[in-house]
Amino acid sequence: MDRLDAFERMLADLLRQSEYEAEQLRKLEAEGKKKTATYRQYLGNRLLYQTMLDKYREYGLL
Repeated sequence: MDRLDAFERMLADLLRQSEYEAEQLRKLEAEGKKKTATYRQYLGNRLLYQTMLDKYREYGLL
């Protein structure tokens, strides 16, 4: 596998995980569980993913 293939796989995984965790956040919010450790972990991950995706956009990779 070359570097471009590895990047494409990583980006796809990042987008997929970001969407999954966003959905989990919506579910927990709907259940009134915004103060749980799980919610906070998903939120922290979501912020990390957004930062990474913003950097990709900055370099024209997304």
